[in-house]
Amino acid sequence: AAEFFQKAANQGNASAQSNLGWMYDNGEGVRQDYAKAVEWYTKAANQGDASAQHNLGSIYYGGRGVRQDYAKAVEWYTKAANQGNAKAQHNLGSIYYGGRGVRQDYAKAAEFFQKAANQGNASAQSNLGWMYDNGEGVRQDYAKAVEWYTKAANQGDASAQHNLGSIYYGGRGVRQDYAKALEWYTKAANQGNASAQSNIGLMYNNGEGVRQDYAKAVEWYTKAANQGDASAQHNIGLMYYGGEGVRQDYAKAAEFFQKAANQGDAEAQYNIGLMYDKGEGVRQDYAKALEWYTKAANQGNASAQSNIGLMYNNGEGVRQDYAKALEWYTKAANQGNAKAQYNLGLMYNNGEGVRQDYAKAVEWYTKAANQGDASAQSNIGLMYNKGEGVRQDYAKALEWYTKAANQGNAKAQYNLGLMYDKGKGVRQDYAKALEWYTKAANQGNASAQSNIGLMYNNGEGVRQDYAKAFELFQKAANQGDAAAQYNLAVMYKNGKGVRQNTATAKEWFGKACDNGDQDGCDQYRNLNQ
Repeated sequence: AAEFFQKAANQGNASAQSNLGWMYDNGEGVRQDYAKAVEWYTKAANQGDASAQHNLGSIYYGGRGVRQDYAKAVEWYTKAANQGNAKAQHNLGSIYYGGRGVRQDYAKAAEFFQKAANQGNASAQSNLGWMYDNGEGVRQDYAKAVEWYTKAANQGDASAQHNLGSIYYGGRGVRQDYAKALEWYTKAANQGNASAQSNIGLMYNNGEGVRQDYAKAVEWYTKAANQGDASAQHNIGLMYYGGEGVRQDYAKAAEFFQKAANQGDAEAQYNIGLMYDKGEGVRQDYAKALEWYTKAANQGNASAQSNIGLMYNNGEGVRQDYAKALEWYTKAANQGNAKAQYNLGLMYNNGEGVRQDYAKAVEWYTKAANQGDASAQSNIGLMYNKGEGVRQDYAKALEWYTKAANQGNAKAQYNLGLMYDKGKGVRQDYAKALEWYTKAANQGNASAQSNIGLMYNNGEGVRQDYAKAFELFQKAANQGDAAAQYNLAVMYKNGKGVRQNTATAKEWFGKACDNGDQDGCDQYRNLNQ
C-alpha cells in the first residue's frame, strides 16, 4: 500500500499524500518517521485535504516530529473544521474548552462540539452533553444533556455512559433511577472506565439499586483503584478501616488513604492525617498529621480545619496557640462543622484566646447543639442552669440536659440527676435522680458516683446502705472527686460501712483538702492535733 501511495503522492495526488503521511505517522508499511509524516501531510493539506489538515493539527498539538505549537494546531484544525471535518471540529472544541493556544471560551467550545456532534462524532456528543449538564458555554439543560449523552453512549462512548449513569443516579433532568444508573455505569465500567467502576462500588457499598454487598463493593473499588482512581482508593481505605467486606486492617486503610491523598483527594488527606494523629496503622506522628490535615484544610475540608484547631488548642505537634486554634475552628465552624462550633463555644465560655463572652459561647454551642452535638447540648443546659449568657431558666436547662443525656452524655446525665435530686426546674424525685446518676456513674462519672453514695449514705430514694455508700465513695474518690474523698474519710473516721481507721480517715481528708475541700482541710488539721 505504501508503495502505491508513494507513486500517486509523487504525482501530486492529495489523498495519497495524506495516506502516505498517515503511514509514516503510525509506522504502517514503512519505518515510523514523523518528519516524513509532516512532509506528506503538509503537501496534502496545502492542496486542501481536510484529513491531512486535521492530522497536521494533531502533529503540532502533540509535538510529534515538530516542536509543540498550539497556535499551529489551531490553524490547521480550523482549516479542516471549515471543510466539515468532525474530528477537527471536536478537537477545536476541546482546545477552546481547555484554553490551550487560544483564550478559553466555553461558548466557542460548545459551538464546535455541536458541529461535530451533528455529524455523529461520539466524543463531541459526550462533551456537548457535559456542557449542557454543567451549564458551560450554554444554558444548563439536563434534558439536552441526557439527549446528547444518550447518542454518544449508544455509540459506546464510555464517558457518556458513565455520565448518563450519574444523571440517573442523581435524578438530574430525569426521574432518579438506580437501576438505570447501574445499567449505564456497568456498560462504562466494562470498558474500563474507572469512575464508573468506582460508582458501582459505591452503589454496592450503600445498597442503592442493588442489595448491599460489601464484597462486591470492594471488587469494583479495587478495579477503579488499580487504575489510579482516587475516590475508589479512598473508599477502599474506608472499608479496610471499618472492616466492611474485608478483614479490618488499619495498615491497609492507611496505604489506600495515602494513595488517594497523594492525588489530592481532600477526604483521604484528612483521613491519613487522622491516622497519624491517632497512630492507627502508622506510627503516631503529630507533625505528619498536621501536614495532611493542612493539605485537606486548604481544600476547604471542615473536619481537617477543626482538627488543626484542636492541635493548636491542645499543643499537640505544635506550640499551643489559642489564636491559631480560634482561626481554624472559625473556618470549620463557618462551614457548619459541629465539633468546631462546640469548641468555639468552649473558647468563648472559658476565655481562651478570646475575651470571655458567655453570649458568644451560647451562640456557638446552640449551632452545634442543633446539629445534635451532645457536648454542646450539655453545655447549653449548664448555661441556662447558671444563667450565663442567657437568663437563668431551669426548664430550658432541663430540656437541653435531657437531649444530651438521651445521647449518652455522662455530664448531662449527672446534671439531670442533680436537678431531680435538688428539685430544680422539676419536682424533686429521688428515683429519677438515682436513674440518671446511675447512667452517668456507669460511664465513670465521679460526681455521679459520689452523689449516689450520698443517697445510700442518707437513705434518700433508696434504703440506707453504708456498704453501698462506701463502695461508691471509693470509686469517685479514686478519680479525685473531693466531695467523695471527704465523705470516704468521714466513713473511716466514724466506722460506718467500713472498720474505723483514723489514719486512713486522715489520709482521705488530706486528699480532699488538696483538691480544694475546706472541710477536708479542717478535719485533717483536727486529726493532726
